[in-house]
Amino acid sequence: MSEEQQGKEGSQNRRPRRRYSRNPRGDRQEQQQRHSGIQGSISVVVPLLNEEESLPELSRQLEQVLERVARGKYEVLFIDDGSTDESFRVIQDIHARNQRFKAIRFRTNHGKSAALAIGFAECKGDVVITMDADLQDDPNEIPSLVAKLEEGYDLVSGWKRKRHDPWHKTVPSKLFNAVTSRMSGIRLHDFNCGLKGYRREVIENVQVYGEMHRYIPALAHWEGFRVTEIPVQHRARQHGVSKFGVSRFLKGYLDLLTVMFTTRYIKRPLHFFGAVGSLFAVIGFVTDLYLVVEWSLGRTSLSNRPLALFGVAMIIVGVQLISIGLIGELIVKNNLEHQKFSVRERLG
Repeated sequence: MSEEQQGKEGSQNRRPRRRYSRNPRGDRQEQQQRHSGIQGSISVVVPLLNEEESLPELSRQLEQVLERVARGKYEVLFIDDGSTDESFRVIQDIHARNQRFKAIRFRTNHGKSAALAIGFAECKGDVVITMDADLQDDPNEIPSLVAKLEEGYDLVSGWKRKRHDPWHKTVPSKLFNAVTSRMSGIRLHDFNCGLKGYRREVIENVQVYGEMHRYIPALAHWEGFRVTEIPVQHRARQHGVSKFGVSRFLKGYLDLLTVMFTTRYIKRPLHFFGAVGSLFAVIGFVTDLYLVVEWSLGRTSLSNRPLALFGVAMIIVGVQLISIGLIGELIVKNNLEHQKFSVRERLG
């Protein structure tokens, strides 16, 4: 289904909202000029680590865009994730010039997910925009994100279609996004783009911890929110170096398993452990059954066949996994009174 069809479907299922026509030629500047403001306020959450050189220019660009789009109803919340340079002093200067620019400073580095979590908890806007502080995310994309939200979507993720990064970052990133898209069930090209737009109800229902910031679109999708993406401009880094190393891809894979288990199977653990355990048990049973038939026909001896031990081991592991799933089901049933549901709206 195309984005245009999804937008029509969303507008039919949700209460009427102000709509903005789309430019078929993709003229982003013309689209921004047609956008005449939104109902409500905008919060921009910017996690950062050692970006003292980028912050003055970023703040000027944000101020220009937000004054036009939000008409004074905005705030910018910098989250200083334990910077060791003069980033916070620069933020203090920005705050002295414009009181709408605020900041929270960590004593030490806690990671991007922690920075976003406290930013989501502290911001007050009806629409929340997240972006990186290194000037690679273009603030001029904010009107496009807001316009897409007003079509009926709850979360709009940026897609860096043309990236200005070295190959050792772009190639693993494409593989990571392909695997994540396949396993999560939501088709996006760029899960890890820092430039995203949210309705407030999304950040109030999605918990971000550990390294889960990469999977916010998947978490929102599994909570029933409408998620889409739009191409955004990606600029070359002007100052400093990237703060993320190769280890983020291994962590990302492990976090994907965590996200899938704690969302899809948190209330039905037997569906996960039972499926895997049954598969192992069937493989072990079929293996040992084959060897028993071979033995009964006098074609082999079980005493010198390691394959027989493999079959027994698979059966044991399978039974253990099924048992873990059953124990998990007992725990879930015992805690049913604490379950929480994401409610879209109420009537009456």
